[in-house]
Amino acid sequence: MFILKLILRNAFRHKLRTILTIVGVAVAVLAFGLLRTLVDLWYAGVEASSASRLVTRNAISLVFPLPISYKDRIRQVAGVKEVSWGNWFGGIYREEKNFFPNFAIEPKGYLEMYPEYIIPDDQRSAFIHDRRGCVVGRKTAERFGWKTGDTVTLRGTIFPGQWAFVIRGIYRGARKNTDETQLFFHWEYLNETVKKTIPRRADQVGFYLIELKKPEEAAEVSLAVDALFRNSLAETLTETEKAFQLSFVSMTEAIMIAIKIVSYVVIVIIMVVAANTMAMTARERIAEYATLKTLGFGALHIGCVVFGESLVISLAGGVLGVILTFPAAHWIETELSQFFPVFTVAPLTIWLDLAAAVTVGLVAGIFPTWRGSTIRIADGLRRIG
Repeated sequence: MFILKLILRNAFRHKLRTILTIVGVAVAVLAFGLLRTLVDLWYAGVEASSASRLVTRNAISLVFPLPISYKDRIRQVAGVKEVSWGNWFGGIYREEKNFFPNFAIEPKGYLEMYPEYIIPDDQRSAFIHDRRGCVVGRKTAERFGWKTGDTVTLRGTIFPGQWAFVIRGIYRGARKNTDETQLFFHWEYLNETVKKTIPRRADQVGFYLIELKKPEEAAEVSLAVDALFRNSLAETLTETEKAFQLSFVSMTEAIMIAIKIVSYVVIVIIMVVAANTMAMTARERIAEYATLKTLGFGALHIGCVVFGESLVISLAGGVLGVILTFPAAHWIETELSQFFPVFTVAPLTIWLDLAAAVTVGLVAGIFPTWRGSTIRIADGLRRIG
């Protein structure tokens, strides 16, 4: 108890220095946690993927479409439970800064394949039976103040023109990592309009979504689907939903690696700063350590005092950084929702934050602890006066 009391008193003896060190550690831990969260969110779509869903796209690139006639042949493949399809629409609401994902889909089958999109039954039915209806995620609806029955107009980029939709439903996610920013509307509405304006692009889809009877048959079904269209004008590439999401993540993998490196560099920098602070503290108290030794305190006691002070300061900064992480994450989710539709701090990130703070304390305390516990009494007492 005496040692603990001494540690706490020593830690806050120089209040300004201690407060600045704690703030420095807190800022470093906050930055480390947010950067790690950003990396985790980049892979959120991969983690949310279902093992029972496959995605079929054009083998050349996702940019190239597939004929709508493929759907009937895919349904006949053994192991296929259901088939749906869709197109990335890329519409803009008023200004480019109001970006959110929007898709033209086959509504009934698509929504059945995504039980994580929770829609009231009456809203689901209204959407399915209204050709110009759409369903929008809760976050996007709150962002623009939309409600069911409102008419929303998007400016087409891939499909030029002004496209008006009536909001028939607002979905929410069943899990924290479910994207609640998307908008879905009828593929038939898109196709009928394209037939009149751009006939050559009609009856085409961007991707097929396949629900499996047994998830363990994913590889066999993928090969069977691709074999159907081998040597055709539009060959296919079928892969699991997770692999499909990873193909997008891999395009920016170098950026993610750079962010990870920066997160570790931040911790190393504050580790050096904390080590310098503790070294200054130990140098100022050499005479005190020598005096304690003359009173019968051993090297272990002195080492515990110095090391404990380093850990107390770093842990105080770590806890403060963790506390600040949550309002910072909420601000990012609110202000930058178009870029980060899901911004939640994982429990693992919190533990990594605290582990980083402990590591800072341990490393920063090594040299001062060694210096204080090994000082000779005569050398230390020479500094008095």
